[in-house]
Amino acid sequence: MATNTDHTIELPLAGVESEHCALIVDKGLATVPGIREHHVELNNHKAIFKADDEEAVAKAVTTIRGLGYDVETIRQTFPVTGMSCASCAGSTESMIKAQVGVVDAAVNFANSSVKVEYVPTVVTPEALKASVQSIGFDLMIEDSKEAKEALEDLHREKLRSLRQRTIWSVVLSMPLVVIGMFFMDMPYANYIMWALATPVVLLFGRQFFINAWKQARHRSANMDTLVALSTGIAYAFSVFNTLNPGFWHSRGLHAHVYFEAAAVVVAFILLGKLLEEGAKASTSSAIKKLMGLQPKTVTVVHQGGHMMEMPIEKVAVGDTLLVKPGEKVAVDGTVTTGESYVDESMISGEPVPVAKKAGEKVFAGTINQKGSFQFQADKVGGETLLAQIIRAVQDAQGSKAPVQKLVDRIAGIFVPVVILIALAAFGAWWLLGGENGLTQGLLALVTVLVIACPCALGLATPTAIMVGVGRGAEQGILIKDAEALEVAHKVNAIVLDKTGTITAGKPEVVDTLWLNDAQGHRNVLFSLESASEHPLAEAIVKSLRNTAQPVAIDRLESITGAGVQGAFEGNVYYAGTAKLLQDAGIALPEAATAWSDRQRAEARTVIYFAKAGQVLAVIAIADTIKPSSVAAVQRLKNLGIDVYLFTGDNQQTAAAVARQVGIEHFKGEALPQDKAAFVKELQQKGKIVAMVGDGINDSHALAQADVSIAMGKGSDIAMDVAKMTLISSDLERIPTALRLSRLTVRTIRQNLFWAFIYNLIGIPIAAGLLYPINGFLLNPMIAGAAMALSSVSVVANSLRLKWARL
Repeated sequence: MATNTDHTIELPLAGVESEHCALIVDKGLATVPGIREHHVELNNHKAIFKADDEEAVAKAVTTIRGLGYDVETIRQTFPVTGMSCASCAGSTESMIKAQVGVVDAAVNFANSSVKVEYVPTVVTPEALKASVQSIGFDLMIEDSKEAKEALEDLHREKLRSLRQRTIWSVVLSMPLVVIGMFFMDMPYANYIMWALATPVVLLFGRQFFINAWKQARHRSANMDTLVALSTGIAYAFSVFNTLNPGFWHSRGLHAHVYFEAAAVVVAFILLGKLLEEGAKASTSSAIKKLMGLQPKTVTVVHQGGHMMEMPIEKVAVGDTLLVKPGEKVAVDGTVTTGESYVDESMISGEPVPVAKKAGEKVFAGTINQKGSFQFQADKVGGETLLAQIIRAVQDAQGSKAPVQKLVDRIAGIFVPVVILIALAAFGAWWLLGGENGLTQGLLALVTVLVIACPCALGLATPTAIMVGVGRGAEQGILIKDAEALEVAHKVNAIVLDKTGTITAGKPEVVDTLWLNDAQGHRNVLFSLESASEHPLAEAIVKSLRNTAQPVAIDRLESITGAGVQGAFEGNVYYAGTAKLLQDAGIALPEAATAWSDRQRAEARTVIYFAKAGQVLAVIAIADTIKPSSVAAVQRLKNLGIDVYLFTGDNQQTAAAVARQVGIEHFKGEALPQDKAAFVKELQQKGKIVAMVGDGINDSHALAQADVSIAMGKGSDIAMDVAKMTLISSDLERIPTALRLSRLTVRTIRQNLFWAFIYNLIGIPIAAGLLYPINGFLLNPMIAGAAMALSSVSVVANSLRLKWARL
């Protein structure tokens, strides 16, 4: 039975740490029958393909594991009811195995249960239950742990195991180094070091050897191969010298041991992996939080007004849903009854909630304010705007490549070359070295492999990043990963969001024209707006809080989208739009009209306060520009960077804000996909683009940009997606971040240069290149010291970033 060829399968990967690893997995998938259109997303750690064969997933998992990597699967045991014979058990097992996404299944007829290993991104327990029910039995999944929680437990267990192995490796390596450096002549020193090094190399570092073997079986090599060879040879050579020192003494040579070198290398590599895992832990948090915007349950209104709470997965197009005050909208739809204000900042970026009444559209993930309403579901599941944003963020993140790709690409060539050089050196000495040729050949072989240990290479990038990230934090700049530091120094175009980025993101009263400034009128305005749910009313209340007192308003009425009205001491008062006054038959005086026009030209919202026949005041409300924005834009322009303003607000507001901060290129009424499309358009023109934003609506564009920068006072989603976050939300931190990027990238390049030069010079000398010239032959102990010195030099060079001028 063939699968639906239109169905895209995603396998969550583990152990794929580099572009080289991703390439190996991708080549492996090409050999699996039934798989087509395959590729590996390194940043998202998943393999994506289409399958023509129902067994393709299980075959793909087997292939990937055979390459030395893993697919994150869940193993669960489910009770099965209705099985009355052994043949029932056989048919149940066959049916479960036939489900796409099931790796293996085994039915235990004695206790009526089935043990299943499955890929949670492909098949769910509910799907397994349905398949078993189709043949007359039932799978009890109610008491089993949810797949999502089980996968999170799996990640936590792997991280815990890595942390323990790292800690113990470091603990055991420290006394090894002390003995190897200062107490080599103490009694039984070699045996003590052997005892300390054995668990580090063979127990805590066993995964390097396992993966290296799997790579070798497929005629491939990666960093694990080099780690396994260098530490394995050093360890084995040291064991031989500990047990048979006379072999070398009889030849006039000293039997050196390199236990400390083997153990320290394993400890360093494990520490690096632990730091990487800590950084990766937040990679998926942005997607999780985006998914968290959708509620788990909804209130469905059935015919006759009967209401029922049900899981969101059960919602169908055409269902009528109730949204209570403070709740999130579950799916996209159209309001049928009721009125309220909805915070749509995640869609439009506009901080002011939007009035919703019958016929208005609402979107999944937006937040209802104080009112309640019912709406009809138009789009559900993966069709909602929120789901599209999630997919867009995932796709953009998956297209990225980390800075370590250079090291891994070179390692793909470097590893086999080092092995060939070591073997060539051994062979040359054996054939041409005379009576000591075998001895010198073995020493040359070990020396080459020890000196070629990738410790400095592995530390070159992480140490510079760690210091650079720490320095950035001191400057109020949080940097998520190396990619941002790799690319930021090349930025020549910056796209700025308006709300919360250039502006403060909070409506405030910026000016007021009082035509009748009696204290009683202030009190009435304060009381009217205090009763309103509108956020603009909150701005007015805040501005009057210290100068007005509340009074009792009669016949208070909120007019959706227009304002509020109420009676006090026999007079009817109004606060709202010009249309509200027009409907009440109140004419605007010329002074109020002229003043209002000037305020609107500055992108300010105008609210009128009046009583029957008389306008009392006109209030201007605006999202104020941050004090640092003008200077920051000018500094960016001085650096030769093109600055663009893109906002979900209207075109008039965009023009006014752009004029005030000195930006020539701007666009208003931009949806999330418009911002991302514009970023992509600039990239296609050869620009290196930085996107700066603070809202969920910016997440797609942030993920698409070469460098993404979020405001620290913005949404958690924007900060999770962004590669950099400005804690103070001060735009003037951006030029500082670009300078830090240049310095960090320069340091990384220096580190990589010295690490490679060290190997390019050290390996030929270790092989004996200088021996025919001046008789010099590098001792493995000196090679080990040189290897350690290369690591120290890389770390020392990285530490210079601490004192660099920004």
